[in-house]
Order: sequence, then C-alpha cells, then structure tokens
Amino acid sequence: VSTQSTGLLQSHDTFTEAMLIFIVITFLSSVLSLDNGLTLTPPMGWMDWERFRCNVDCQNDPNNCIGEKLFRDMADRLVADGYSAVGYKYVDIDDCWLSHSRDSSGQLVANQAAFPSGIKALSDYIHSRGLLFGMYEDIGTYTCGGYPGSEGYFETDAKTFASWGVDALKLDGCYYSEINYQAGYTNFSVALNETGRPIMFSCSWPAYISDDQRALYYPYMAKICNIWRNWDDIDDSYSSMASIANYWGSQSAVLASVAKPGSFNDADQLIIGNSGLNPDESRTQMAIWSIIASPLLMSNDLRNIPTWAKEILQNKEVIAVNQDPLGRQGVRVSGSAGTTQVWTRLLADSSYAVALWNDTPNTSDITLDLKFVSGCATLRDLFNHTDLGVFKTSFTSSVPSHGTVMLKVTPAEPPKN
Repeated sequence: VSTQSTGLLQSHDTFTEAMLIFIVITFLSSVLSLDNGLTLTPPMGWMDWERFRCNVDCQNDPNNCIGEKLFRDMADRLVADGYSAVGYKYVDIDDCWLSHSRDSSGQLVANQAAFPSGIKALSDYIHSRGLLFGMYEDIGTYTCGGYPGSEGYFETDAKTFASWGVDALKLDGCYYSEINYQAGYTNFSVALNETGRPIMFSCSWPAYISDDQRALYYPYMAKICNIWRNWDDIDDSYSSMASIANYWGSQSAVLASVAKPGSFNDADQLIIGNSGLNPDESRTQMAIWSIIASPLLMSNDLRNIPTWAKEILQNKEVIAVNQDPLGRQGVRVSGSAGTTQVWTRLLADSSYAVALWNDTPNTSDITLDLKFVSGCATLRDLFNHTDLGVFKTSFTSSVPSHGTVMLKVTPAEPPKN
C-alpha cells in the first residue's frame, strides 16, 4: 500500500476501494485533466533507448554510454543535418541516467561520471540549439533498470524536472501495483501541472495491463497524458516492428477512437538507420507510424546513418501526414498480419493518406478500391514525390516484400470523355 505525495488520491488494496477510486477519479477528471497545451500534433525527436539501451560504461565507451556527450552529439546532429528543420525537436533521455540513490534531501541525482556538468547544464545546451529536452522516470519504487523510482516523491520529482527545464517526461510503469496505476498516473499528472511548466507527459500505464483494461481506461488516459505507450518495446528487427504495426491494425477501432490533438497513442521508437530494417522495411515503418499518428522518436546513431535512411526520416510529405492538424489516427481497412494490407487516414484537407503494405515474403500486387472517395481520385506517391494521375474505381501497385507504397488520395471528378 502506498500514499501518493499529492494527497489527492489514496491507493488501496481491496476491490471495493479500487472501484471507489475509479468512480471518484472519473468524476473529477475535468478537474484533474492535464492542462499544458502540448502535442497538438504527435511529438518528433530522438530518444536513446532502443539504440543505446542501458550502456553506463562511460570509462570504456564514452561516445556511446548514457551520458551528456551522447545527448549533446545528437542535439548537434539534429540541427546540423536538417532533422530539426523538418520537425524533430525533442532530445529524450530514457532509463539509466540516475545514480543509485537520492541525495540527503530526497532529490534525484544524475550519474556524476556520465553527466559531470549536471542535468541543468545539459538542458540549457539542448535549449541553446533550439531543441526541447525530455527525461525519464518510473512511477514505482525503481525504474525498469533498477534506479530510484518516483513512488512517494511525485511532487518533489515534478518540481525537480521543472527546475531543470525539462520539456517532456516519460513515466514508466515498473515496480508498481497494477491496482494503483490510475491513482498514481493521475497524481503525477497533477504534480506536473502544479509546477507551472508545460511538460509533455508520456505514460506507460497501458503497456502494463490487458487489452480489455486498456479499452476501459483509454478515454481517461487521454485526459491526463499527452502520449502513452500501448504495447511491447520495439527491437531492431522487421519482425518486432511488424508485430507492433499489426497490433495497431488489430486494435484500430479502439485506438483511433481516443487519438486526437493533445493525446496520441505511441507505437514506440523509429529504428530506421540501424541494422534491423532494409530500405523497403524502413519506408514501411515511416508510413505506418505516420498513418497511425504515432510520435516520431528516432532511436539511432545520427552520427553514422545511411543516406537513404536520412532521406526516409526527413521526407516532408510523409511527415506532413504524421503532423496533419486534424489529428485523426488512421486505421487498417483490409488485410491482417502476414498478408497484404491497406491502411487509410483522413487528413484535414479532406484527402486521405493511404499505405499499401506488403507483409509477405514475396513481391505482391496490392489493389486500392476507391469506393471510399466515390470511385475517383488523384493519387500522389509520397516516397517518390510523384503525381500518378487520376484513377477511377481502383489503383493497383506492385509492392516489394515488407515494403509499402504510400499515397495521398484526393477525391476528384471523373475525367470527361
């Protein structure tokens, strides 16, 4: 049993008390809602976790350990190599940045060997580059990597992050009782609000509960979190990326119903530019993540990235789909895992973004039925930056194994004979 530091809500053991918490929090949701005006479109940036994990060996691997040099380097590359110019603004630290204990006053302390200048100095440097600074903590007693968690210190830690100039916080869900998630994430959201600093709040709550529970709680999460991690961590492989995309496909209706400006489902990091995806597979991740309005948070080594990967990541036409101001999450309309699939997303200008994804081991033809735009549309290929013309009834494209053709489909009048 734990008492959260804001004092607004208490955590309890019994089923009856848990239901009471649910009713009370739901009733108070308009009062407790996150109020920071952020993420009107999905956030874009860079995060260390998938590529660099929990490498804390700064003595033997100073260029790649979780330390200030790595994050300064990535901030520099975001600016110098054109990423920030197309929207990648956040530089996010994930787990393993902490010392193994708090200081004598209960404050969080960074690993001194890895961050000798301190977190505030790193934050100031990232801000000086015109970028935004994100950090990580855990709602439980420990982070997933075994470092001090925030349980019992919500107000203290929220104030610490605000004092450091943090612009985004990912709050993980390890070492915490499942029955307490709603109370805990609500209280931390309130604590962030009370700092007076706009801090984008990324919740990991849904990644730790069942699909049935997620469907029940998503509308509430959308009131207290800006983004939320829904499912498995991504690994550097096509099978991992495809499993996440296919989960989104199978849960399309539920997930799309809660996504909107200010609140988005997070499919996890972009692994484009690492070793696990070839160019066709990388275009698939970029396309599907943009169709589903997921945050675009790269986890790669921007100091050493193939030209083709940089071109995919900086494709302005695909990014425009992800950042469409309508904020409508796209859905899978045909196909299933291991087959050819069609995904669509309605855009603010009444056109549609469409992904024709070939999740099979062989090149396949995929046909787009144009009934959803009254049978006639102008098509543009967003990866090849090519106008394809006006099509009636349907459009068919040959799509390589694991690849995707991404289109902008604009309703059109049938051409006159």
